[in-house]
Amino acid sequence: MSIARLHSEPSAIELARQIAAGTISATEAVDAAIGRIEKLDGPINAVVVRDFERAREAAKAADARRAEGVAGPLNGVPMTVKESFNIAGLKTTWGFEHARDFVASEDSYVARKLKEAGAIIFGKTNVPVALADLQSVNPIYGRTNNPHDVTRVPGGSSGGGAAALAAGMVPLEFGSDIGGSIRTPCHFCGVIGLKPTYGAIPSDGHFAPGTSGAAPVLSMTGPMARTTQDLALALDLTAAMPLPRSRHADFNGMRILLLDNHPLAEVDAPVAAALRAAADAAANAGAIISSDSALLPDRAAMHPAYVKLMSNAMAVRMPPSEQYPDIGMRGWLGLLDQQADFTRQWQRLFSEFDAIFTPVFGTSAFKHTDEPDWQKRSLTINGRQTSFVPQIAWIGQATYTGLPAVSVPVGRDGNLPVGIQVITPHWQDHSAIAIAGMLHAMLG
Repeated sequence: MSIARLHSEPSAIELARQIAAGTISATEAVDAAIGRIEKLDGPINAVVVRDFERAREAAKAADARRAEGVAGPLNGVPMTVKESFNIAGLKTTWGFEHARDFVASEDSYVARKLKEAGAIIFGKTNVPVALADLQSVNPIYGRTNNPHDVTRVPGGSSGGGAAALAAGMVPLEFGSDIGGSIRTPCHFCGVIGLKPTYGAIPSDGHFAPGTSGAAPVLSMTGPMARTTQDLALALDLTAAMPLPRSRHADFNGMRILLLDNHPLAEVDAPVAAALRAAADAAANAGAIISSDSALLPDRAAMHPAYVKLMSNAMAVRMPPSEQYPDIGMRGWLGLLDQQADFTRQWQRLFSEFDAIFTPVFGTSAFKHTDEPDWQKRSLTINGRQTSFVPQIAWIGQATYTGLPAVSVPVGRDGNLPVGIQVITPHWQDHSAIAIAGMLHAMLG
């Protein structure tokens, strides 16, 4: 059963233009979006926190702003954000049973900046418990299904957002990513998402329910959309400072490193074919494709270092346990030193290349599983049962090093979409978005 409506609704920018031109009012746009959710979301279960009445009031205010000539770039555009973002007056649970009734008292940084641009946040989308899985199911809101095939996962932890985009419910969404939580859902659902350069978008108001404090190591918030133009606008509206424009207007002369294999993680044939097609399309447009470099870091050594740092970062507010022992100050600083050394190695790699093409995950969207332990899960890759756990090595390449990475759909595996990552140097987020846009225009 497929409910995907990827090309049937306008983008955020297109809708904003229609509202600005008076072709449609913000009130009509919000009512239409509410209607799509009420019609489509039953079998998907993506938009689990709904704020429809306040959205209708916000739409009236957006129409008044247009009449007064003071509208922002997203004036009247309805959108959703991940359940983990605080919105004043709405629940933020992260799927935790103990936080079932927690209500945020103020907006997150991202929500505030989007509202200042005129966007109307009328719902929040589903997540796994603790934002800690590549599927989106929790005891409060239940399970989210992939719109392309409801027997399969939409990804996680921003799975509800990717599903809502793919089903055409909303044109724009905001997620977060520490273990592929933006990129993997976009790959599984066939939409586009950015994990920004580490530090590019503040994370204030994206904390576990009832907590606050320092920005988490590795984790970033970022936009998700159906077009790269919407992605670029959302980045500009929420970035802490203006980021450089793209270095690339086309593929001519662009130096691309194709990382189609990993010492720890396998790739299924349809994913490998989509990656190869993206590289071939870029080469046909003038890019110079390489498949290796003497500067490429030791990824087999880097992956366990990434996993250890991520595990400690995610367990920071948990009591020490056998699984998450207290490693102490010196142990923590040692992990950061190791991360810094690998990051420098990847920075040197970009002296030879403008971008990296690599998988997001080794397969297309997998079937729902009730097995919570990643160590006990398996995947079928090229007809063989393989371990699930190593697959996050693909997304760890950009996460661990703080590099910007865009997940963009470039192929199919039967009725399921297949995406790849476009990784660029630090602060070249707009270059990653532009390159992804070129690929999407040719192959998406």
